[in-house]
Amino acid sequence: MESTRVEKPHALCFPIPAQGHINSMMHLAKLLHARGFYITFVNTEFNHDRLTRSGGAMELKYLEDFKLEWIPGGFPPDDGRNRDPVSFFDATMKYLLSPFRDLVSKLNDSIQVPRLTCIISDVEFTQMVAEELGISWICLVAVSGCSLWGFLHCTELIERGIVPFKVISLSL
Repeated sequence: MESTRVEKPHALCFPIPAQGHINSMMHLAKLLHARGFYITFVNTEFNHDRLTRSGGAMELKYLEDFKLEWIPGGFPPDDGRNRDPVSFFDATMKYLLSPFRDLVSKLNDSIQVPRLTCIISDVEFTQMVAEELGISWICLVAVSGCSLWGFLHCTELIERGIVPFKVISLSL
């Protein structure tokens, strides 16, 4: 008997490998799953191990259409996890692009899962992979309401002279 590909929307979710981004993306993935999407949630190996060891994935274990995948983190062992944001994002591009591209190709070639409908991510290089393979790309920006307010009003704060902050010296 020949296998046929399951037909339903399939979202691949890949967050920046940092806890706040993972949590926000997981919430979105669960919501999409509840609305009928097949979900592939991708983490780096390091974060995948943390998620499964902590029991955070127990509720997903028995769902046929919610899969957890991982790609090698690729960071050298002596590469501290507490790097500055700029070098962290440079490293994600350097070490994660190729394994991510390979995983997306493997999923799209498989007849056991639906073809990818979209990639949802806050990692920049995922857009490049999505465009190469003709897959829709959606950017999830996982920031707090306070951060969003600041981003939306940044221009006004500069125009009004509030930012950059003026140094105030206090004498006691």
